[in-house]
Amino acid sequence: MPKVVCTALNTQHGPHIDIFQKAGFEIDFAPDGVSFFEADNLIRMLKDADAVVAGSEPYTRHVLQSLPKLRVIARSGVGFDAIDLAACDERDIPVCTTPGVNHDSVAEHTIAMLMGLVRGFPELDRKVRKNQWKRVSHPRAMGRTLGILGLGRIGQAVAWRAVGLGIKVIAYELYPNQEFVKKWNIELLDLDTLLARSDFVSLHLPMSKENFQLMNRERFAKMKKGAIVINTARGPLIHEADLCEALKSGQLAGAGLDVFHTEPLPLTSPLLELDNVLLAGHVAGLDDESAHDTAKMYAEIIVGLWNGRWPEGCVQNLKGRTGWKW
Repeated sequence: MPKVVCTALNTQHGPHIDIFQKAGFEIDFAPDGVSFFEADNLIRMLKDADAVVAGSEPYTRHVLQSLPKLRVIARSGVGFDAIDLAACDERDIPVCTTPGVNHDSVAEHTIAMLMGLVRGFPELDRKVRKNQWKRVSHPRAMGRTLGILGLGRIGQAVAWRAVGLGIKVIAYELYPNQEFVKKWNIELLDLDTLLARSDFVSLHLPMSKENFQLMNRERFAKMKKGAIVINTARGPLIHEADLCEALKSGQLAGAGLDVFHTEPLPLTSPLLELDNVLLAGHVAGLDDESAHDTAKMYAEIIVGLWNGRWPEGCVQNLKGRTGWKW
């Protein structure tokens, strides 16, 4: 009987359980309060696993070499930058993601953060709780410009929602969907021009060597004074110390952050001291519908691989490899 271990959050309930059980899989769940960002904990949890439903914990070469039985890594989500793909290639381990199921959730979360910051949250909430009424007007979102970095599935979902709110959308995207761009009247620009023209900037880029700390002191300085930054993509896209500096100086009016360089965000982070930062704990892609569809997809991916079915469009490594067998 193959064994699948779920280290991703919120996996104790959902359609995946029935799918795994009907396919004859043994299922184990991560206990509460254990950090799988610590390699020893992750290795201990997965020592007997044939497959893992992974969260955002790192699968380094050391971790993978310590798990000789592991055959499949299926991410609950679309990010895979914490996984050593080269080491997985050497072990013939497919690294799978669940694309196309959470883009609407991320887009709604992005717009919620954007609109909250435009209207003065979280500072307004904090002032009222202290009986410190502060009635100050803020610029309206309608008629202003949103610059989207990365116009893939999630960036597109943000774009048409923003257009519906009367916001002008411009974008930086190396491989744009021209049909979508034309339909929603989106202007494509180079990065520096986009930063200079945007009132709001929302990040929807994948993590890569080129994108590491893409948003830093130099690029914050190129933005409009009083602009807002939203990051629901990957924490390391932003240099957090430089962001704090830009927020304190007034170069930026606010930031909405769902992801961070270190997660969970340490209680010592200076971001926690700023009233113009709206925070969430890596939950942008998590709503009831996306949770259900993601769980169904990763279970079908793993069971399909067990039964010899290759999940086209979901495997992020083993390029050009054929004839894979469990």
